Amino acid sequence: MSNTPLVLVDGSSYLYRAYHALPPLTNSKGQPTGAVKGVINMLRRLEKDYPGSEVAVVFDAKGKTFRDEIFAEYKAHRPPMPDDLRVQIEPIHNIIRAMGMPLLIIEGVEADDVIGTLARQATEQGVDVVVSTGDKDMAQLVSDHVTLVNTMTETVMDRQGVVDKFGIPAELIIDFLALMGDKVDNIPGVPGVGEKSALALLQGLGGLDAIYGDLEAVRSLEFRGAKKMPEKLQEHRDSAYLSYELATIKTDVPLDVGPAELHCTPADEAQLLELFRDMEFKTWVKELELPQGAAAASNSVAAAEPVAVTVTETDYETVLTQERFNHWLQQLQTAELFAFDTETTSLDYMEARVVGVSVAVEPGKAAYIPFAHDYLDAPQQLDESWVWEQLKPLLESEDKKKVGQNLKYDRSVLANHGIALRGIAYDTMLESYVLDSVASRHDMDSLAQKYLDHTTIHFEDIAGKGAKQLTFNQIALEQAGPYAAEDADITLRLHRTLWPQLQQHPSLVSVFEEIELPLVSVLSDIERTGAMVDSKLLGEQSLEIARRLEELEREAHDLAGEPFNLSSTKQLGQILFEKLQLPVIKKTPKGAPSTAEEVLQELALDYPLPKLLIEHRGLSKLKSTYTDKLPQMINPRTGRVHTSYHQAVTATGRLSSSDPNLQNIPIRTEEGRRIRKAFVAPAGYRIVAADYSQIELRIMAHLSGDEGLQKAFAGGLDVHKATAAEVFQVPLENVTGEQRRSAKAINFGLIYGMSAFGLAKQLHVGRFEAQQYIDLYFERYPGVKRYMDETRSQASESGYVETLRGRRLYLPEIRSSNGMRRQAAERTAINAPMQGSAADIIKLAMLSVHQWLQVSALDARVIMQVHDELVLEVAEAQVDAVCAGLRERMEAAMELAVPLVVDVGVGANWDEAH
Repeated sequence: MSNTPLVLVDGSSYLYRAYHALPPLTNSKGQPTGAVKGVINMLRRLEKDYPGSEVAVVFDAKGKTFRDEIFAEYKAHRPPMPDDLRVQIEPIHNIIRAMGMPLLIIEGVEADDVIGTLARQATEQGVDVVVSTGDKDMAQLVSDHVTLVNTMTETVMDRQGVVDKFGIPAELIIDFLALMGDKVDNIPGVPGVGEKSALALLQGLGGLDAIYGDLEAVRSLEFRGAKKMPEKLQEHRDSAYLSYELATIKTDVPLDVGPAELHCTPADEAQLLELFRDMEFKTWVKELELPQGAAAASNSVAAAEPVAVTVTETDYETVLTQERFNHWLQQLQTAELFAFDTETTSLDYMEARVVGVSVAVEPGKAAYIPFAHDYLDAPQQLDESWVWEQLKPLLESEDKKKVGQNLKYDRSVLANHGIALRGIAYDTMLESYVLDSVASRHDMDSLAQKYLDHTTIHFEDIAGKGAKQLTFNQIALEQAGPYAAEDADITLRLHRTLWPQLQQHPSLVSVFEEIELPLVSVLSDIERTGAMVDSKLLGEQSLEIARRLEELEREAHDLAGEPFNLSSTKQLGQILFEKLQLPVIKKTPKGAPSTAEEVLQELALDYPLPKLLIEHRGLSKLKSTYTDKLPQMINPRTGRVHTSYHQAVTATGRLSSSDPNLQNIPIRTEEGRRIRKAFVAPAGYRIVAADYSQIELRIMAHLSGDEGLQKAFAGGLDVHKATAAEVFQVPLENVTGEQRRSAKAINFGLIYGMSAFGLAKQLHVGRFEAQQYIDLYFERYPGVKRYMDETRSQASESGYVETLRGRRLYLPEIRSSNGMRRQAAERTAINAPMQGSAADIIKLAMLSVHQWLQVSALDARVIMQVHDELVLEVAEAQVDAVCAGLRERMEAAMELAVPLVVDVGVGANWDEAH
């Protein structure tokens, strides 16, 4: 057989997968581009993975196929193609043709059938075939010479792969589909035969003919329902054989071209450039615009200039001698800037030990310095204490500038070795995040692909996956060295690409240099300090929640009239919508009635069971996430829990946290407040919690310039009460509690873009009445209405909105032709400047407070940042001084047209202090 396989691409499969896998991307004209980018990315990847191979792409044709003639209901349940996907097909076809790849669209059959035919013909001609698809049905084509590859999941399926995945050989895949059926394609199969019974039948007796040739033998097979299965099979014999015919991929489609005629031609670069520009695929445009030899010249580019986007030849070294170490140390000492990265034993920054460090001073040249790989013989590796002795002055020098990717982690890990990392000049994760928080993920692999068009060595490639995955200290140097050196090299290249782009926007440089970068060290300190939790208290709460969950389960079974699994969405759907006949409010993408939280919330207004289920879900989540888990997360060395704060996750600039997630502990429920009670102060200390009061409404008053709203805040009024007085037209002193609650819902609802329908649901009033409230609100606060209208218009024009400090949030859907997506983007446009400005304010406050505590003699430290709140641990004797200084610095974090107000509380635990 041939050495270079023919690659056949199932374009239709990848079209849908790319559409659903990627976030909805659009260009500045509002055209959807996500599916185009996904499919073309996959094809470019295939070209690299199979150099020298011919790559042909096959798409389904419009209209019906021969299967529709066999079975009128074939694919009848499939929803129509979304409009924003349909308009992406022509650009995909045009780009594929410009890439020089053969494109096949054959009427009357599906893409699968064309691929099946070409695969058969190619193998008969002595050519191996790789089918690139995400469709499981294609497994029937696998043979000694046909392999499936899924570029999206990076999996390859050969003969053994089919057996490993399905439990049967490729020859029985059609029989498998015939028995089970396929809901997606509406292939009926045999009712009552699921995956397990289908496998048992095929493994026990063979294919469909063998099964129907000896139905009595089915009773002796060991699977549930085997005794009654023969009757079921006999009754639905016609359906089984019809399904077999529908599931069979044709391999005899009459084609005008055969495998020998499928030749790739040179790409039409001028046409590609025009198409990529139209789609606004900037990285690919740059790549085509890059003159020959630019990549080689890029090595001499100064640190402030962008390096070529492509990663060319590399020179990576694994340093094993003092002589070579000294050579690199000298380069680091004389470099204006160097990239730095650690390789460690764990992702847990409190437990991780460094096993080696990697460095780069110019693109393409990098070194890995290992010193704690377990298997290395002593003479082969540098002495760890000696390496640290040499590196410590360099790493702790403020003058020696470093760039890294997520240096907060490296800083925390180095602290485990007694090294205080200083001179953090740049962080590529944060450069990417500040440049565009929503354009991509900000991990190195994603950034290398996006900005350098380079696929990095993934950790799984060298360490394996799952339970058998190695830690870095166990990885052989032949693999560890290039992987680690590449990290430093790519970090330096990314910085040289990202920084010039940031410099084009002075406000973004300011956000980076004055907020995000200084916060790295502050967050590292807060994380390493950790928070003390009372595990005994949490254990007691866990037992009480467990008892309450049992009660709720019994009550739910009584209301349902039968026992069922409260965690099973399928069983829950059957009980609520089939047995109890509750109204179906929303459906899942597959057409089943939804049991999502918002659906249950609405049903709970009128029915007891959904209300009970909401309580059960909430308590289950609290128990599994906090009361059970927090005690297990206490670090044995510090006796505290240590969260991880993430600067580059949310779109608006707010911090998120994980392990544990401190942002999601409920505050409005008694059980949530009890979890906060478990966050305690050690003996001799108190918890101090400082929380910005109504910060987003204050920012709205500032941004909108509305006189009424500013007057209410300037006068120190209860703004919700003041709003109620305006909207309900009653004197301030006569406002009822109910009116204040309604005004609060209006105040917050409008800044989150709530519609009259949404407000009506929240206030339990009619839609007309809710609209009247909104109209009255805008009448009383015309500046707010003006701000909203102007923001929508400005966002549509520029494609982004900004916070008070100039942080940008791009809105790719703001010009979308899809009305729902456009309206969602408009709601975000109104809210993001408030959320983002609030995020900037709390971050600036953290920086100010942290600096003050470092230089003062006060015995106090920040232990948590949650939403608009800072939580500190303070020596009892110094509580008053800290509270006064804390309030002063937080209220001065940013100057607004209305005062910033901070509520400060003190207690033995977080709940008491809040």
